[in-house]
Amino acid sequence: MSEPETRLWLALRGRRFHGVKFSRQVAIGPYIADFCARSQRLIIEVDGDTHVDQARDGRRTSWLEAQGYSVMRFTNADVMTNVDGVLHCIGAALAAAPHPTLSPQGRGLSDDFL
Repeated sequence: MSEPETRLWLALRGRRFHGVKFSRQVAIGPYIADFCARSQRLIIEVDGDTHVDQARDGRRTSWLEAQGYSVMRFTNADVMTNVDGVLHCIGAALAAAPHPTLSPQGRGLSDDFL
């Protein structure tokens, strides 16, 4: 992981952030998400200096959104200079996300949130 990814991961891992389980380097279809809260259908991307292909990022985001995910992107500079602001934005997105429900069988999350 890059230094910005490590800094953000330290805040997100282990259900430390709003009690939500985030995973890192999550394969979703043909893509790998930097961080993902599957229960909230939220993907967090930290884009470095080599992330300059906005058309490709747009196609990727569109595909992920078509799968039911919300995608948030932050630059390395955002994370390194204002991690509290980044976390505030993520917290706001989590508050706005639909909350997971139990499956009709009462065993874990419904398929809508997996």
